[in-house]
Amino acid sequence: MSATSAATVPAGAPAARRPDAFAVRFARNRGAVAGALVLLLVALVAASADWLYPVNPLRIVGAPEIWPFESWRYPLGTDSMGRDIAALIAHGARATLLIGLVAAATATLIGVTVGAAAAWAGGWVDEALMRLTELFQIIPNVVFVLTVVSVLGPRIENITLAVGLVSWPPIARLTRAEFLSFKEREFVQACRAVGMSPWRIAAAEVLPNALPPVIVMSSLVVAGAILYESVVSFLGLGDPNIASWGRLVGEGRSLIRSSWYICAVPGVAIMLTVLSLNLVGDGLNDALNPKLQKR
Repeated sequence: MSATSAATVPAGAPAARRPDAFAVRFARNRGAVAGALVLLLVALVAASADWLYPVNPLRIVGAPEIWPFESWRYPLGTDSMGRDIAALIAHGARATLLIGLVAAATATLIGVTVGAAAAWAGGWVDEALMRLTELFQIIPNVVFVLTVVSVLGPRIENITLAVGLVSWPPIARLTRAEFLSFKEREFVQACRAVGMSPWRIAAAEVLPNALPPVIVMSSLVVAGAILYESVVSFLGLGDPNIASWGRLVGEGRSLIRSSWYICAVPGVAIMLTVLSLNLVGDGLNDALNPKLQKR
């Protein structure tokens, strides 16, 4: 009964409702396609890290501060302790993507639940949940993440949890706005008329229609989560047992005048990954937003 599933989509249905149309609109955004290719490359590097560099990336393997391309064994050089930067980048890509995706999934789950419950229940429930959302928004995000990690310990699970806890308020507010816009639509009224329970209508009919903008927001949360993890690791609170782009930048900052590449290489990796996620988010917005289908 939903706006997108009330009937089988015929051949002449609007392009916005067909998967092939989504792919066409996404492909029109060249920046989004370029971002998707960069993300695919990062994912491939992360997936093949154990094959490319089977040795522990935190292990000292050579002389310190070998510059990139100075030795074929270390194409990206070594850091101040003699660790292979290429191995650190490859294994760090896995941790970076894992933290970003899991934190975004956590934030999306919390945000959608809070936003949907607030809009659908209304009254004091809406008021209480929105005040809770505002409480999380007024707390400086970086300070909150650092506090949680300091209390729980510098482990990758705690970093992911902390990032997820600070990233859900925008998703909650967006979900609430979407649910409120659909709450009095004709298809919702029809569902009520045939006797469907309110929460079944919310879960089966309204939620699928409210998800497209949430998906776009979630892609941006992944980018934010990567930046938060980089900040935490840069300040020395990251998990010491895993390779991290942010910690590599932090460890190389004292040598930035003599061996600037130690900061530059992971810094470029962070920049390209976050930029690609933002470009993909723009492409998803163009492809999923029906108001932009004729743009």
